[in-house]
Amino acid sequence: MRIAIDVMGGDEAPHAMIVGAARAALDDPALELLLFGPFQRLHAEISRLPRPMAAATSRLVLCDAPDVIGQEATAAWALRHGKQTSMARMLQSLADGQAQAGVSAGNTAALVALSRQTLGTVAGISRPAISTAIPARGDRRCYLLDLGANVDSPAARLVDFALMGAVMARHVDAVAMPRVALLNVGAEATKGSANVRQADTLLRAYPAEGAFAYQGYAEGGDLFGGKLDVVVCDGFVGNAVLKASEGLAGMLVERVQSAFDAHWSGRLASLLARPVLKRLKRELDPVRYNGASLLGLDGIVVKSHGGTGADGFHYAIKRAVREVEHNLPGQLATQLTAHSATLN
Repeated sequence: MRIAIDVMGGDEAPHAMIVGAARAALDDPALELLLFGPFQRLHAEISRLPRPMAAATSRLVLCDAPDVIGQEATAAWALRHGKQTSMARMLQSLADGQAQAGVSAGNTAALVALSRQTLGTVAGISRPAISTAIPARGDRRCYLLDLGANVDSPAARLVDFALMGAVMARHVDAVAMPRVALLNVGAEATKGSANVRQADTLLRAYPAEGAFAYQGYAEGGDLFGGKLDVVVCDGFVGNAVLKASEGLAGMLVERVQSAFDAHWSGRLASLLARPVLKRLKRELDPVRYNGASLLGLDGIVVKSHGGTGADGFHYAIKRAVREVEHNLPGQLATQLTAHSATLN
């Protein structure tokens, strides 16, 4: 399997991205990674990898891309001037069939615009949505979308998001009938924006047999309750919810540890509870959930958090590998085409 990597996106690029890629290659002997960035800089970073990672370098292919898209760049600038950048060349390798998926921690607006231009979308989807899974009760996961690709989404697009999220839950998590809800400020029919209320009407009338089970409105706390598999919202709301959840998880872990460390009896209890604390920290660590899918593209692109380190980028690559294994775009195209025929 070949995965293309934009190693120049992200706050810790390219070092963290190259280290994360090397770890992914060590984990999977069948994996080959195409690294896109300025050749000399990539070569220098590869030469500084610690000795335990040296075995991975034979499967890290350096691909020269002289330019970089900065975080301040607009989508319009990327479309006009970004052809020689690491992000654009990574995406072109997907379009040319050189790689089966791409991963970037770079500028989100540029990545969405370039992905849409280079790869196109499947089955009439107008715009891709960014989606990731968040932990929920009972060791379950809930997919949230959109997370920032579409700041304001009309009702029909929210319906597309519902179907795309259901396909993700069914084929990646083997959920036979995904439970889907619309994120709103309350359960009452009169609450929410006009787009959300209209989407609710469309979803209640949607011929969703075999596609998903629509549950109506969900509030913020329902995301973590374990009773929903997909929650749909526009990108402004979704991004705010995700970032707030990540911040809360980090704060809770720190508060628990501080409470144990505040007194000698707490430190003693901490020693006894260390296995539980380690498991809690591992389960709540946002790094484990790094990597958001750009659903709706005619290809697999995973967006890593811009502030991630090597561990988080490693998880983003693993997410891309899982989506290749499940042929997610193909499953999505089949499902969307089938339901489009049903509607017509």
